Amino acid sequence: MFDEKNSTIDEAVEARKQKIEGDDAWNLLAASDRIVVGRGKKVAVYDPNKDDKDEILKICLGRTGNLRAPTLKIGRLLVVGFNDDMYAEYVGK
Repeated sequence: MFDEKNSTIDEAVEARKQKIEGDDAWNLLAASDRIVVGRGKKVAVYDPNKDDKDEILKICLGRTGNLRAPTLKIGRLLVVGFNDDMYAEYVGK
């Protein structure tokens, strides 16, 4: 998938070993220009500078309070969760 877009992975973090939660999760989310979240068949797009922080955290954090996996940072775009259509549009297939 990444090869087709001539993209490289600069850093990979194993979510089970390195938790991103609370303020660390918000700092990562807030540093982006756009957050695209896939949950099941639904896709939501947020602007952390305009949209409600609590709403963004609610959809981006899992039951344990950690940032949902997979999360991809592509420039200033964050892609959180997984949805086939979302990946086709934002990541490439």
